[in-house]
Amino acid sequence: LQVWQCHGALLDAPCSRVGHIYRCKYIPFPNPGVGDFISRNYRRVAEVWMDEYAEFLYKRKPLLRTANVGSLSKQKAVRQRLNCKSFDWFMKEIAFDQNKFYPAIEPEDSASGELRNIAANLCVDTQFQGAHEKFGLRKCISDDPVDGGEQTLRLTFWHDIRPKGRTMCLDVSTSVNQAPIILYSCHGMKGNQHFKFLPDTKQLFHPISALCMDCDAERGEIFMNPCDSEKKTQKWSWTKTNLKLILERNKET
Repeated sequence: LQVWQCHGALLDAPCSRVGHIYRCKYIPFPNPGVGDFISRNYRRVAEVWMDEYAEFLYKRKPLLRTANVGSLSKQKAVRQRLNCKSFDWFMKEIAFDQNKFYPAIEPEDSASGELRNIAANLCVDTQFQGAHEKFGLRKCISDDPVDGGEQTLRLTFWHDIRPKGRTMCLDVSTSVNQAPIILYSCHGMKGNQHFKFLPDTKQLFHPISALCMDCDAERGEIFMNPCDSEKKTQKWSWTKTNLKLILERNKET
């Protein structure tokens, strides 16, 4: 940010590689990584360089607002002395496409709530599972709230499906019949985590494998199979859908 805002420029080198080498704790010289240095550095950047845009960061990570950064007068004096440009200039002139890929305010979901299989009348329940773990169908909480579970899902702006409040996404890595669906850390790059809801057929289509989400109701299993618009086990319904957004986003990819 300092380079761009203070009248410099950076060139992209597509084939370059960057590595981070961290100091070993046994080496006898001061280590700036003591304490919550990540939060401290985030706030230092926000306070010195981001102007009013710092509020977007604090809304996402409220604890950063209270991170102890000490005095920033020297850093702010450098910016003033070099007559550096505003962060608003940087966002509009340099990072003008930032909002397309990483919006400051997350756009509305295409669909959300329970994901119910119409044939089985059961809901996808991710059961608070972690990465690489499978999950399946259970009785819908809205029908029987006794057992609980994790059934509030989101079809997001990034075209992935994730449990509300978490950054774990449904992920399919193979294109075989009954391909397993697992949870994996959301990356926002589509690929294995890319799903489209098809309103006309009520199918969940996975473009990279060209398969659709299917299930075995008796076993409570979900998986991917070749798409068949007549197959009832491939038909799904969401609690809430935004048809306009679904159709617009389906055209994007």
